[in-house]
Amino acid sequence: MAKLITPYLFTWQEVESRSDLERLRLVLDHMGDEGLMRKLEENRKWGRDDYPIRPVWNSVLAGIVYQHSRVDSLRRELSRNGQLRDQCGFDPQKGSGAVPPSWVYTRFLKLLFEFKSEVDAMFDRLVDELKGLLPDLGFSVAVDSKGVDSAGRPTKEKKRDGRRDMDADWGKKTYHGQREDGTLWEKVVTWFGYKIHLLVDTKYEMPISYQVTKASASDTKHLLPLVEEVKEKHPQIHEDIDTAAADKGYDSEENCRRLYDEHGIKPVIDIRRMWRDKETRLLDPGYADNIVYDEGGRVYCICPKTGEQRPMAYGGFEKDRMALKYICSARAYGLTCSGIPECEHAMKSERISLEIDRRIFTPVARSSYAWERDYKGRTAVERVNSRLDVSFGFEKHFIRGQKKMEMRVGLALCVMLAMAVGRIKEQHKELMRSLVKSPAPLDKAA
Repeated sequence: MAKLITPYLFTWQEVESRSDLERLRLVLDHMGDEGLMRKLEENRKWGRDDYPIRPVWNSVLAGIVYQHSRVDSLRRELSRNGQLRDQCGFDPQKGSGAVPPSWVYTRFLKLLFEFKSEVDAMFDRLVDELKGLLPDLGFSVAVDSKGVDSAGRPTKEKKRDGRRDMDADWGKKTYHGQREDGTLWEKVVTWFGYKIHLLVDTKYEMPISYQVTKASASDTKHLLPLVEEVKEKHPQIHEDIDTAAADKGYDSEENCRRLYDEHGIKPVIDIRRMWRDKETRLLDPGYADNIVYDEGGRVYCICPKTGEQRPMAYGGFEKDRMALKYICSARAYGLTCSGIPECEHAMKSERISLEIDRRIFTPVARSSYAWERDYKGRTAVERVNSRLDVSFGFEKHFIRGQKKMEMRVGLALCVMLAMAVGRIKEQHKELMRSLVKSPAPLDKAA
């Protein structure tokens, strides 16, 4: 008797392919690019339509989703992958002949530069849509910059060509630390290219605002512009922001003052060590003469009898007085102190005005657990930067020129947001940060 061989309903390759295409479908369904498409089609008017705008645009997004660093790599994948061509909207009757040649992509990407405002608007719409889905988005934010190398060569010549990058310049970052044996280390990193400045929600790790500058641009000067951009474009998010965390590259009196006074945002910014004379200093005249503070924002009282220095207990921030409240450690913790009878503040609280030093004294006291907790949120922006490197190809790319870099960064962040919006709307919120995993429809059926 001849055997009847029943084929599997799906092969593993088909399952993997469908799961992979699901990521692109999420992006195409939730990108919100109809306004851009209409403007691009209006721009073409009566011109030849051998390669329609929408499939070409969809394939550009596919190149970002599937990490194709070059157009030739994307075209090869489109030529061999009929399912991907169908997903992008190319004419199935033409087969691989529907794949546009390289010059079509070159012209299309140059055309996109003229519609950067539409790409920016698309990013802003996605941020607002995400806010509608996640009401607590933006309560705590973090700011950081990321260096990106240019694929072009540095040059002093003024003539442009395909190899040189006339927009980029040199950037430098210095890292400091301490080894386990107590010795200090320093590492200096330089690169030729650009900086991506990001403002990110720390809970959901989603971008809210961004800027692309030359590599030499100062981090310190880009914190407030990012916040002001959120205020202009996303007033509801701006109103909800409680804290903004950043590393010491953003430490300045102006940033700490204006963040709170003009925007109502509590700065949680690591401080640069600038004191060279003493470890502690007395407070301004008018305060007790046995209370001192250090550059890290810790406040101490000195026993008038024994000279012992103890950290004072933090009692909270008083908004109406713009002051931090501190309590005698002996009274707060029940310690024995022989100098209490002689100490003028032992039985009362000491209120330290922020105006003594707006860098050192902030609404979230640097000595508090709340400061440590909020500062840990800064790692969220580092993880977003890592995704840009690993999942979106900024670690190894072939981008030259600031316009190209701005467009590429904007599209990558739009893809990130569109995928998150799609995950949430389709009941997969737990995967909103994943750019690789795809909940396959086949699993639901099973």
